[in-house]
Amino acid sequence: MNLETLEIKAFVPARDLSESLDFYKALGFEVTMESDDLAYLRHGKTAFLLSHFYNPEHANNFVMHMLVASADDWYRNVLASGVSEKFPARTSPPDDRPWGIRDFTLIDPTGVLWRIGHVIAD
Repeated sequence: MNLETLEIKAFVPARDLSESLDFYKALGFEVTMESDDLAYLRHGKTAFLLSHFYNPEHANNFVMHMLVASADDWYRNVLASGVSEKFPARTSPPDDRPWGIRDFTLIDPTGVLWRIGHVIAD
């Protein structure tokens, strides 16, 4: 019996699929598949599905965690991308968390909260 797991993908909600696609592309994500109601986004070895689905309670309580090599470099990338000025998005600076992660938050145009961070070395 082979129970190997190959991947798990989240369906991230998008109120306006076109706007959300532009947001994620500005951050450096590649769109590898797109239809009227779904898109497959990839960055490096990671990926997620962006779904043209919007329920305010769901979107405002949806959290994605992205583990990266450097939260500080990603934060600089977010600032340089201009997404906070071009889209209804918000971010906060990186900080060391008591659970051993240095991360920052980024809220996308739909209201999805991203926690982008790296493990703090001992």
